[in-house]
Amino acid sequence: MRAVRTWDGADVLDIGCGTGFHLPRFARTASKVLGVEPHEELASAARRRIAGTPGVAVRVGAAQSLPLRDATVDVAHARWAYFFGPGCEPGLAELSRVMRRGGAAFVIDNDATRSTFGSWFRRWLPGYDANAVERFWARHGFSRTQVDMDWRFEDRADLEAVLRIEFPARLAEEFLGEVSGCEVDYAVNLWWRRY
Repeated sequence: MRAVRTWDGADVLDIGCGTGFHLPRFARTASKVLGVEPHEELASAARRRIAGTPGVAVRVGAAQSLPLRDATVDVAHARWAYFFGPGCEPGLAELSRVMRRGGAAFVIDNDATRSTFGSWFRRWLPGYDANAVERFWARHGFSRTQVDMDWRFEDRADLEAVLRIEFPARLAEEFLGEVSGCEVDYAVNLWWRRY
């Protein structure tokens, strides 16, 4: 992300910030950081996480109706939140409204075309069309950077717990039978656009 647009001194928006995991990292060098989260319980957890951190706030809101004035954001970030391609047009319209000229938006989601996790993702959501998602982002002016990573757990019990959170029980058990050890290769797409 930093290679595309740094958030140093920027006004940052984290869309679908959840419990605020990324807010403190942005706050280290950003001018201001706003997390927007549609679920009050998660927004409350995010507020607790950033309590006492200057220049950071959390509001309840949704991607398709951002609680911001026009042209107030330099860097927008959405990670496994609202933006999964077709159907996200209202959120992208709002993003265009709040972005400042010279800003950049980053959308991070699963790359279902690669990795062990990608194959699991396709089996979990067989109707997911990765090619249609790619065409969608290209149509809306986004570029893609493919990122390879992996999950590494200290013990098998942690891996099992995460897979049981991520997938329905039957699939989680199938997937656990397909991996030995405590690591799973994982691929994501970083979709980005300059404004």
